[in-house]
Amino acid sequence: MLGQNEPVSHYIQVDGCEIHVSEWGLDKPHAILMWHGLARTGRDFDHIAQVLSKHYRILCPDTLGRGLSQWANDPDQQYSFDFYEKIALKICEIFGFYSFDYIGTSMGGALGIRLASGPLKNNINHLIINDIAPELAPSAVERILTYVGNPPVFNSMSDLEEYLRTIYEPYGYLTDEQWRLMCETSYRRMDNGHITTHYDPKIVTQFTAHPDDYDLWDEYAQIPCPTLVLRGQMSDLLLPQWAERMAETGPKAQVIEIEGCGHAPALNKNQQIQIVENFLNG
Repeated sequence: MLGQNEPVSHYIQVDGCEIHVSEWGLDKPHAILMWHGLARTGRDFDHIAQVLSKHYRILCPDTLGRGLSQWANDPDQQYSFDFYEKIALKICEIFGFYSFDYIGTSMGGALGIRLASGPLKNNINHLIINDIAPELAPSAVERILTYVGNPPVFNSMSDLEEYLRTIYEPYGYLTDEQWRLMCETSYRRMDNGHITTHYDPKIVTQFTAHPDDYDLWDEYAQIPCPTLVLRGQMSDLLLPQWAERMAETGPKAQVIEIEGCGHAPALNKNQQIQIVENFLNG
């Protein structure tokens, strides 16, 4: 149970688009920005955010086109790292995030590489990249596009939950309560009363309109801050040879493999959270 420690919702404007941000630990002295994966929301971080909010102020945005954030006015231009970077910079400006740590899962990790090597190079103190490399395996991209670009329709929330349990099985063990939370933060009801996933299917246009967005080895080489890479033991997105290269180049990341997971570890188990805490405490 989340109990009394619940996130506070904020809605901000970025170039005419409304972006939802969940905030935890409002009065804490240290700060973390957490960024979710391609077809997910900031609420995926609820469990780790609840734990870390004892010591950290934490922001978990919903990227444009996901969750409670507005869908893109111009999908070809706005579903891109250029625009997601604008969102991140505006969030830092509004919430006064000038010195903070960053945790990014999958797409959020790739965005973190861009931010930590570019506009926020002097602001991010520790970078945690959860199960993504500075390049993508074509087979993994094909798998992701298959389910993200064609979201199914369901008659009931129970059917949606069963679907989420299937496609996100690589996340590793989640409690029944955590699966239910994922379901309740991952749906939208359609005009005909049926249920589908929360996001705009056009988010996949990033891969066609901006095919180089995920080619980030040059950026990775410029990251100055301590970096931790988490790899799901069975991940098909962060391949072993790429994890090894991430340990040997650029920030020479510490690489830790998470057993019992594919793409991507859910950061919901005490062992995983402890790894994160140990790294942040340096």
